[in-house]
Amino acid sequence: MGTMRASWYERLGAARDVLTVGEIEIPLVEPGQVRVRVHGSGVNPSDVKQRSGWRDLKLHHPRVIPHNDGAGVIEAVGDGVSSDRLGERVWLYEATIPGGRGTAAEYVVVPTEKAIALPDNTSFAEGACLGVPAMTAHQAVFQDGAVTGKTILVTGGAGAVGNYAIQWAKWGGATVITTVSSAEKSAIAQTAGADFVLNYKTEDVIVRVKELTAGAGVDRVVEIDFAANFATNLKVLKVDGIISTYASDSDVQPQIPIYSLMYKNLTVHYGLVYAMSAAAHQAAAADITTCLTAGTLTHQIAQRFSLDEVAIAHEQMESGQAIGKLILEL
Repeated sequence: MGTMRASWYERLGAARDVLTVGEIEIPLVEPGQVRVRVHGSGVNPSDVKQRSGWRDLKLHHPRVIPHNDGAGVIEAVGDGVSSDRLGERVWLYEATIPGGRGTAAEYVVVPTEKAIALPDNTSFAEGACLGVPAMTAHQAVFQDGAVTGKTILVTGGAGAVGNYAIQWAKWGGATVITTVSSAEKSAIAQTAGADFVLNYKTEDVIVRVKELTAGAGVDRVVEIDFAANFATNLKVLKVDGIISTYASDSDVQPQIPIYSLMYKNLTVHYGLVYAMSAAAHQAAAADITTCLTAGTLTHQIAQRFSLDEVAIAHEQMESGQAIGKLILEL
């Protein structure tokens, strides 16, 4: 088959210590799969956590090519896949599952259903933004049904997930309040379409949310840090409100005052994109296609790197300074 350039690691640790860039064999296409020539590879927090062994994560394959998200062109199909897909522009999700061979390579093989048609109006770099954050945000916003007429608080509205969550909620007909920590992030959240942007460093979020909702509070919260914002969310949520959280990095074992939740009959969803059902992935992909085709989704790319700069990209993700998605361009 020949070889391709790729990045990989064979042990867990710091990016510069374990990531290699070199030549390895181009993967074979099995039945039900497609092989994609990768043009954009997206870096997510989960990718760097897996590589570092965060919270005792294990190395599940002898060699791991990182990154679940990507975009490119289908250049080979396996048995059972229509040859009509050859030459199709696609975006990819969950590329490392189950074989540990992701998109930080010139070629990647994925099940055909994980290669979703990418409209011509969307670049490969933008397509590589979608998988983890857009699907995470879609589930967080819509898993409890339509949001038309609802008021939703999105914490961290300038982050990769928060940015898409604002857009999904607005597309769904909600009023969106979001929190950020700087003027730069406020501008990003406003561009995403938030109705109200609060700087939690300089404003009292509880007071401001109550003012903006005439004392009623919000119906749902899309939460970037469950532990850090729990006390605030208890105060701003309506009775029967919902917290949909996808991270809690400030405290991974928070104490939960169960009766405080019960007094308001609150629901908490703990969402992980890799645990989403096939139906949830398909629903997200369908809405992503609709919105991409209509040109209603925008994509916040923070920085672009070459494959040789993969360790720098991982370090930038770990620094917490990136506002938006980090993309390798191959």
